[in-house]
Order: sequence, then C-alpha cells, then structure tokens
Amino acid sequence: MIGAELWVNPDSTAAREVRRHAAQGRDSEAELLSRIAEEPVAEWIGDAPEERARAITRRARTSGRLPVLVAYHIPYRDCGNHSAGGARGAAEYREWIDRLAAGIGDRGAVVVLEPDAVAQAVDGCVPAGMRAERLAMLRDAVVTLTRLPRTRVYLDAGNAGWIKDVRALVTALRRSGIARADGFALNVSNFQPTEVTRRYGHRVAKALGGAHFVIDTSRNGNGSVDTAKARFRTADDEGHWCNPPGRALGEPPTTRTGDPLVDAYLWIKRPGESDGACNGGPPAGAWWPRYALELARNSLR
Repeated sequence: MIGAELWVNPDSTAAREVRRHAAQGRDSEAELLSRIAEEPVAEWIGDAPEERARAITRRARTSGRLPVLVAYHIPYRDCGNHSAGGARGAAEYREWIDRLAAGIGDRGAVVVLEPDAVAQAVDGCVPAGMRAERLAMLRDAVVTLTRLPRTRVYLDAGNAGWIKDVRALVTALRRSGIARADGFALNVSNFQPTEVTRRYGHRVAKALGGAHFVIDTSRNGNGSVDTAKARFRTADDEGHWCNPPGRALGEPPTTRTGDPLVDAYLWIKRPGESDGACNGGPPAGAWWPRYALELARNSLR
C-alpha cells in the first residue's frame, strides 16, 4: 500500500457542507470545513453492503485511487451502546460479509474490519457466552475478504488507552484471524496521540511476529482528554471518548508514514460525525456542524 493515493469522496457530507456554506457567503466556515472535505475519509458500510461497496469502489477505480471502507455490522455491535445495531446473528453476519465482498470484487480497497469488536471481547463488554462466536465470525470475515485480489484487510484492535494486557489482546486477534489479515487498525474513533499509538502498535506487532498496522489520525491532533488540560475533563467516563471538547484534526491521511510497520495514517472516523448522544451531540453517525468546525478550527492552532 505504500505510495497508494487514497480516494476522496467529492460528495461527502463535508463536501456538501462546504458548497452550502460557500453559497450562503459563509466563506470562513466553508474554508474550515474544506480541511475535512478535501481529505480521503473512510466510508462506513452498514446497510446494503453490496450496492454501497460496488458504487464506492467503482468511483474510486475511475479516479485511480484507493478507497477505505469500514465493515461495521457485527452482532451486538458496540455492546448495545450509542452505535447499537448490526446483524441479528452469525448466519446473517456471514451473509452480509459475502455481500460486501461481492460488492468490492476485483477492485482495490482497504477494509477496516469491525471497530471495537475484538477489544470489546477482551474487556468483558461482550458477554462470555458470545465471545468465541464473535471471534469466529471475525476469522471467517478475514478469510472471505482476503480472498479478494486487491483488498487489504486490517482487523481493528482498539486503542492505546484501552486494553493494557497486550497478551490478552494478541490472543484474541489470533483467534480472529490476524495471521491471514494484512494487519490491524488502532485508534479508530479515538483520540490517542499518534506517537503513543505508534509505540503501542509496535508492542502489539512484536507480539504478533511483526504484523503491520494502520492508525486513525482523524481527530487526535490535540491528543486524548486524559492528556489534555484539566478544563477539558468531564465527570462521566463517556466524556473521554464520546464527543470530548477541545479536540482537533490530526495528521492528514497518507500511505507514506516513514515507519516500516505503519502502513498508513487514515481518517477512519469521519470528522464532524457524532460519537453518540453525549456531550451535547446528536445520535452516533449524525453530522454535527459545530463539532466539525471546532475540529477544523483547533487544528489551525
């Protein structure tokens, strides 16, 4: 993947917002939002996986660029929290993965597989009776997607502030098929600084025998709330990861990281979309104009 150019969706929500603000003469806001709209941002796939994946990969291939897709449909997704949903069971999930693979076909794509799914099986969020089945579903998904000739698959592994027991995480990743995947993903929808994440990634990679990884840098420009000034702290645990104030856009997406194990910095979480109905935000995945502008504005400081 080194040197590959990533696809920018010209009709993303951010791009439409730039055009809307410009048409209204709100040039300063349009310029801020262009800092999001002009970067390659991942496309999250839920409903209609075959149709969406086909449309995205066809457009990307026409432009000669590589799209980033997020497969996000595992049963008991987000442990029933803000991003609850997903397939109703293992059979439905495997069918969904088959449809996603059919939509990608022989066109190029990077797939980040199921944010939080492995880490939630490690930290106890997923009930004990569901963990083995979840890891088996992930393993089968890796097998299906890696059969595609031009698709690179990165199995999500949480973030540097989450699973401290690297051995437990590595065991779960192995049971989830990491040996067949192209690597793992870190910091998806989180705010851990890139250097902290890179060091943590190297620990995980070493335990896996030299696996590669990608890092979500979409909103980590000011680091996490844990490392921010006290005025950014919130009373509830969700405040550390769910729409925390004072955050900023991070390093632009690139496949040239200068680290032989880090295949790319990616914007996997879509900047400007809410983490959930917390800290004043709308439901998970909804566009939140104020937060988008804050991320862009803070990245200039």
